[in-house]
Amino acid sequence: MTADYLRELLEQDVLEAAPALLGATLVRGERRARIVEVEAYRADDPACHAYKRRTPRVEVMYGPAGIAYVYFNYGVHWMLNIVAHAVDDPAAILIRAAEPIAGIDQFRSSRSVQKLAGLLSGPGKLAQAFDIDGNLNGIDLLDPSSDLHLLPALEPVTRVLKGSRIGIAKGKWEDVPWRFVDDSALEWASRKKV
Repeated sequence: MTADYLRELLEQDVLEAAPALLGATLVRGERRARIVEVEAYRADDPACHAYKRRTPRVEVMYGPAGIAYVYFNYGVHWMLNIVAHAVDDPAAILIRAAEPIAGIDQFRSSRSVQKLAGLLSGPGKLAQAFDIDGNLNGIDLLDPSSDLHLLPALEPVTRVLKGSRIGIAKGKWEDVPWRFVDDSALEWASRKKV
């Protein structure tokens, strides 16, 4: 898959694009990790930050597909999303977990964690390990010259598990199956049960 093809998928449908991100490589300098878990959000979804309102915080979600939407969650963790859909039709995909491939010592240093299995097993952990913060909000994740970028998977993940998203409040579509996990990489997911 090419970056152009992935951008076209992102522009069309967040639910089609989300599983296509599985197997892609997230890159920052020497650090590389293979994406194994994502969640989809769109404007008609009560759990989406852009649901029924356009605020300065979510303005980047109204931009072009492929850019980063980075936000601070509960005053504790940064979260990395990739924007989907056409301009002015907000949607995004949260990068939940990844398998570390290269730059392991840098990941460990950024997280102050030695255990490899839990290094990138959650969106806050992943952002901390990659030193992701609000300064990366709005960068083009599909541009290989960006400080943080994605390399699309060469081959699609063939066994994708679908389940409900994590941490969604009751009544906010907590049961929709918009969480996608690479079945062959469950050991790296934020939660093993899907």
